[in-house]
Amino acid sequence: MQKCHLAVDIGASSGRVIAGFMEDEKLQLDVIHRFPNEMKKKNGHLIWDIDFLFNEIKKGIQLSTKKYKPITIGIDTWAVDFVLLDKDYHRLTDAIAYRDHRTDGMMEKVFERIPKETIYAETGIQFQPFNTLYQLAALKEETPEVFEQANYFLMIPDYLNFLLTGKISNEYTNATTTQLLGASSKDWLNEVLQSLDVPKHLFSTPTEPLSSLGEITAELKEEFGTSIEVILPGTHDTASAVAAVPSLDTIYISSGTWSLMGVELDKPITSHKAFSYNFTNEGGINHSIRFLKNIMGLWMIQQVRKEWDNKYSFAEFVDLAYEKEDFPSIVDVNSEQFLSPSNMIEEIQAYCKNSNQPIPVEPGEVAACIFNSLVEDYCNTAKQIEELTNREYSTIHVIGGGSQNNYLNEKLAEKSGKTIYTGPTEATAIGNIIAQMVATGEISSFEESKSVIQRSFEIHKFK
Repeated sequence: MQKCHLAVDIGASSGRVIAGFMEDEKLQLDVIHRFPNEMKKKNGHLIWDIDFLFNEIKKGIQLSTKKYKPITIGIDTWAVDFVLLDKDYHRLTDAIAYRDHRTDGMMEKVFERIPKETIYAETGIQFQPFNTLYQLAALKEETPEVFEQANYFLMIPDYLNFLLTGKISNEYTNATTTQLLGASSKDWLNEVLQSLDVPKHLFSTPTEPLSSLGEITAELKEEFGTSIEVILPGTHDTASAVAAVPSLDTIYISSGTWSLMGVELDKPITSHKAFSYNFTNEGGINHSIRFLKNIMGLWMIQQVRKEWDNKYSFAEFVDLAYEKEDFPSIVDVNSEQFLSPSNMIEEIQAYCKNSNQPIPVEPGEVAACIFNSLVEDYCNTAKQIEELTNREYSTIHVIGGGSQNNYLNEKLAEKSGKTIYTGPTEATAIGNIIAQMVATGEISSFEESKSVIQRSFEIHKFK
């Protein structure tokens, strides 16, 4: 039976269990199991059904054993969200979702205790209202008693890994997104935690990607009929996705619900200019810094599609945008009003009205407004990257599901003047599996993995 590595890749709307293995010197992928993921209302908050997610992971593993012999497994998810466990490893909190409104106004309250500039100088992390820092502050304000019982802080993939192995760990790439970790020290920051009155003992020393957490629990071995080693990829999905960028020395965009746009560096940039541009310095898999900016991404068109009762596919929205490509209105895609609105279309229309621009009404106008606004932001961000790194980049490489949007690709090439490369679409799962292969020695290095990716997957060019 073919040996394989399993990538569990869970995003904000869906999850997959994907088998990966080498055949004829190419990386082969086989999607074993797909499952939905959505925020649910509970006790007045938006939460993730983390027990459901773990059961779906187990289903995917079980299905994989009918076809392959899985030898390792790695989990990646979105960032910032977390749970707290007590001393007996029982979960004390729900996995409250980052789009929940509990953090409204919380950044300003935190800045009263510790200056914004100090936070950035220490962490190098972009200010977003849903960062773990502000979620913890909100939890402390709403239910302070939970901290009297709490013993362990685990981010979502950390908790899923705990359920697989019984081992407590805080994986490094995801830990960097919390705005609680030193960009240079790579340790939890006492000053920031003390400002929240959150005990540091909740946090374990960050564990580097490629580390092994050991085998799955005895109960799971019996359930699956096999032993599987749990390897840490970049458990933050963007860290795994960036590991799958096939180009070197390029600006990248990991394009999905969010657009993560940046470059890989050896050291963080925490200058006042980087602070003013709101760039982030997140940990990479290969001892790198992912110097990037979070841009709203395709979340806006995803919500618009729902509000039109899924009448149009994403491909149809692209076609409709071409028909209205000259529609002139541009919105700030990073405005907080688009983060979790009750009605995305009305919010876009209100923005255009308030800024004295034509109001998009038809589906093609709304789609063109969103896509053109994204391109505008991508181009501005590319200029900021070049200014902050003091170098020019001739290419932008787009990976992830959004790389299939040729309207965005063509307009970006046209407006930026750069060569745009796109693919692979399954970048996050590929980066996850690549990490497992490097950890086990099947691929000698991440440098070699670039060649593997280039010969295994289609890469397209726009100029």
